[in-house]
Amino acid sequence: MTYRIGVIAGDGIGPEVVAQGLKALRASGVEFETVDYDLGARRYLETGDVLPDETLADMRTLDAILLGAVGDPRVPPGILERDLLLRMRFELDLYVNLRPVKLPEGVATPLADKGPEDIDLVVVRENSEGLYSGVGGVQAKGTAREVATQESLNTRAGVDRVLEFAFELAERRPRKKLTLCHKTNVLVHAGGLWARAFADMGENFPDVEREYVHVDAACLYLVTQPERFDVIVTDNMFGDILTDIGAGIAGGMGLAASGNLNPPRRSPSLFEPIHGSAPDIAGKGWANPVACILSVAMMLDHVGEAEAARRVEEAALRALTKLRATAGAEMGFTTDEIGDMVAEAI
Repeated sequence: MTYRIGVIAGDGIGPEVVAQGLKALRASGVEFETVDYDLGARRYLETGDVLPDETLADMRTLDAILLGAVGDPRVPPGILERDLLLRMRFELDLYVNLRPVKLPEGVATPLADKGPEDIDLVVVRENSEGLYSGVGGVQAKGTAREVATQESLNTRAGVDRVLEFAFELAERRPRKKLTLCHKTNVLVHAGGLWARAFADMGENFPDVEREYVHVDAACLYLVTQPERFDVIVTDNMFGDILTDIGAGIAGGMGLAASGNLNPPRRSPSLFEPIHGSAPDIAGKGWANPVACILSVAMMLDHVGEAEAARRVEEAALRALTKLRATAGAEMGFTTDEIGDMVAEAI
């Protein structure tokens, strides 16, 4: 089978890391063709376009999408986030944000006395509802009487489908443990819905150990007892916070991969490293492409190429053991050299 992969190289270091991700994809032996999309800050600054309707329609024909990074300080905050990234999530129904939090061998963590055996978990974040759904508004903006509301939209159907994905993932992992994170003691309406749905769904998965942890306590445990967690499932806003903590304890934002998934594959899922576009180092060869390559491994696994995914992931993690630093000029290798190293290992 030949897969059609959409590529949004984006801005800053995005094109550099995507080039290495595609290099790893070619080395995997999986047949693919790319469809390039000129999207991001550069296009917005030149044309005012963010995500044209015809581009979005074309994306629906793809098997998957690989995104490098988008962003430029000249673009006002919220434009690319809302009209490109969030619009793709909502329009393509990418309702699961999947973020592995796994400390690679040979990479330092800021946590004392913790190692790879302690930091190996996955966060399943609901990706299309909650506070990010856009419900709310502003009245009397810019005056002393200004009122702003932002509502968290949670539906039983939306919660059920992300819980089902999380339970199935936990059931496949050796520890078979799933932790729900919310704030049910204060957010009694949304939290109550999540708690009831969690209890009901758990009846279908008797082999999965269940626990509930308030999200503030989960933040504490991630930096004191990360070994407590196996799979975490949570809502959109809380997941956004927890996953950045997860990246911080597992080598930093520059090594973290992610997937925005439509698990039934009725539309293409999107895979991206979570680091930013880093325009200050663009073109210098200082960007570590491993997060993008690990995102490619997630993409391969999602489309059913599990063996190729395993080889790409192992090769990327092996490359990290040879670097003197996780990013910057101190790595000892350029972006392109790391891509070559990974491709050769694959």
